[in-house]
Amino acid sequence: MNRRINLRLAAVAAACLLGGCSLAPTYHTPNLPPMPSSYKEGDTAWKVASPADEFSRGDWWAIYNDGTLTQLESKLDADNPSLAAALARYDTARAYESQLRSGLFPSLDFSGSPIRARQSNYRPLRGSNEPNEYDANTVGVEANYDLDLWGRIRNEVSQGHALAQASKADLASAKLSLEAQLAENYARLRGYDIQVGILQDTLKAYQRALVLTEDRHNGGVASGLDVSRAQTQLHDAQAQVMDMIAQRALTEHAIASLVGVPASSFSIAPLREQLAVPVTPVGVPSTLLERRPDIAAAERRVYAANAGIGVARAAFFPDLSLSGAYGFQNTGFNNLFSIGNRFWALGPLATLNLFDAGLRRAQLRQAHAEFAQASAYYRQVVLDAFREVEDDLVLLQDLGTEAEQEDQAFAAAQQTLNIATNRYREGIVNYLDVVVAQEAALSTQQQAETIRTRRLQASVDLIRALGGGWDRNVAGIDPAATAQASEPPKAGLH
Repeated sequence: MNRRINLRLAAVAAACLLGGCSLAPTYHTPNLPPMPSSYKEGDTAWKVASPADEFSRGDWWAIYNDGTLTQLESKLDADNPSLAAALARYDTARAYESQLRSGLFPSLDFSGSPIRARQSNYRPLRGSNEPNEYDANTVGVEANYDLDLWGRIRNEVSQGHALAQASKADLASAKLSLEAQLAENYARLRGYDIQVGILQDTLKAYQRALVLTEDRHNGGVASGLDVSRAQTQLHDAQAQVMDMIAQRALTEHAIASLVGVPASSFSIAPLREQLAVPVTPVGVPSTLLERRPDIAAAERRVYAANAGIGVARAAFFPDLSLSGAYGFQNTGFNNLFSIGNRFWALGPLATLNLFDAGLRRAQLRQAHAEFAQASAYYRQVVLDAFREVEDDLVLLQDLGTEAEQEDQAFAAAQQTLNIATNRYREGIVNYLDVVVAQEAALSTQQQAETIRTRRLQASVDLIRALGGGWDRNVAGIDPAATAQASEPPKAGLH
């Protein structure tokens, strides 16, 4: 008996030595187009060697130097429901990885079955001396261990770990997106504050103009048409103020939702101070692959799909497991734990499917297709990332030029208004010239502020497109990783 046990143990040991085999393909990050050395739309002012050193990688919004924005961003990180849901998804992925990892270790089960039974008087082959009632007690432990000869479980663990890393990068991506959305809304809100201030100043000027026109009309110098034009302008400006206040309220409500506060109990005090448009360093294009969390998530899903091929391939080979049991059993009244009542079992179990009507081949094709899909998606995410950076760079540059031109247009319109007003007082021109000049001055001033707000929002978009404050260390990603699918995944961006 001992010889048979030794032979079994030797077979098990030999099987364990074979446990390093894996059927997953060697992993390579999908090929990308040649990496450009610089951004097409960026001039020398944008090309800073070390973008990570220029501003806080975590609290990236500190570059705007606004205390209220900082407080709002901190509250968003703590109370935003969408961010909490993304965190829960990450926790789910980690729990799933732990479930898969448990398959690498033996399982141990305890069972106990104290049974009192009565057998039928007419049970076939019942002996005459057998009792009607008896005890059937069993206590034991059972251990099972899958030897994982072909790396199925290890590839499942690698797949689960990569998906957990992708979920953590998704969390960073969701956080960055929500933070950027809040910053954009805040820039819009402050833009409305300034627009309301512009209109309120304009209302005062229109009221003075109306008084001047009414005085001239009462003196017989101006016509009733001049008075009606002045009244029209005044009432139109009042309507614009109300519309702007309504737009500000809607933006404030959106911010309340982002920071997890009911809109009814949330408010931000108006402030006419302009936010400065920061100079955001962009670095070189290669850093984009290291800083964008969505790129990291896409790459990890490619790795997971590669490991899935190994799982599908392993199904074509026998599955060998080792099981053992030890316990005590009796059907009488003697001591259950006496040496004569013990039982044990030890041995391997091999299973191999002989016919499945093409199921495993279809699963393998599916695994290859999922890898191809994940690879294509990864390349698309990278291309979209470069497009977004280029879009925001060109938008910032063009809006900067447009802002300078609009400021010059407002200065010219203000000068025209001053001349028209003075000439009207002198009776040289009629009030229509003043009306046209007033409308031009207001329009150019409003447009200048609109462009300034768009520049602020474009700067936020650029920071988001560059990865914001995220880096690959957040998700535990090793930049030097060249892991093969047969090894535990070490996430990397190559």
